Amino acid sequence: MTDRLEVDAVVVGGGPSGLAAASWLGRYRRSVVVLDSQDYRSAKVERSHGYLGRDPQRPLELLERARGEVLAYPTAQIRQRAVRSLVRRDDGLFEVDDDLLAHRLVLACGVKDAFPAVEGFDEHYGASVFHCPSCDGYEARDRHVVALGWDRHLVGFAETLKNWAASVTVVTNGIRFQGDEECRAELEEHEIELLERDAVRFLGERGDLTGLELDGGQVLQASMVLFSVAHQPRVDLAVSLGCELDEDGYVAVNEKGRTSVDGVYAAGDLTPGLQLVAVAAASGVVAGVACAHSFFGEQGAPTSPEPAPATQVVPDEG
Repeated sequence: MTDRLEVDAVVVGGGPSGLAAASWLGRYRRSVVVLDSQDYRSAKVERSHGYLGRDPQRPLELLERARGEVLAYPTAQIRQRAVRSLVRRDDGLFEVDDDLLAHRLVLACGVKDAFPAVEGFDEHYGASVFHCPSCDGYEARDRHVVALGWDRHLVGFAETLKNWAASVTVVTNGIRFQGDEECRAELEEHEIELLERDAVRFLGERGDLTGLELDGGQVLQASMVLFSVAHQPRVDLAVSLGCELDEDGYVAVNEKGRTSVDGVYAAGDLTPGLQLVAVAAASGVVAGVACAHSFFGEQGAPTSPEPAPATQVVPDEG
């Protein structure tokens, strides 16, 4: 067995929430290692929006800048690998794989999206095909848009797009729409056509989507497609530690990002709430600061600074 590096915190996930948490742990001079699988949800997205001061931005450039900011703190490291195992010991510390020993964990593993099986998806995803109306709906203004999916919540999904789009058509990719007659009536009331047809292929070049071909050769005019198939929070590690999940399968946290397991925090899309990059980063800040504050009055890893006095009241952050 190899010697383990003992650190104050290990952050699992190198997206906006994980890097934000690590940066604030670094600011409190806690030793922190980020384990980054590099499996980013936004890897193929060309632009993301709504991040104050950086709208629009390239998601991968944001992460590159953020990594540099984290590594500016001498107590922070980033290692590019996925986590294989987490074990909570009887003394409350966490064995991470076979080389790290952590006093605290911050889980920022994100979610895994399911993609529609349509020819040309990879070419257009992140340029004209997206999964989030709030993230990319503004760019759909005055355009013909297809909402791809079949679940009953496609009603609200499609209706949200009516804030911007000239027209919205729901295509179920050959699956029977799972909404009831009331859902169908609501779509009709809002002039959203429902087509229970197979989507065969996306037409046009990347960045210039011209339409969506259906079975039988029919082509729907569309310069943007938004899909809602499914996504799964990456909760395997959290579950292995005994963290509670909410009714939708996300890791339950309190207002400080603490999970139901002592010493374990969670942030970003892994937790309930809006799945926006600005929200993910903010929740990472909350979890990172709370994690750092949890060391007040407690000696952390051997290389940690002398602990701040224990206090029952943490000062308001201004």
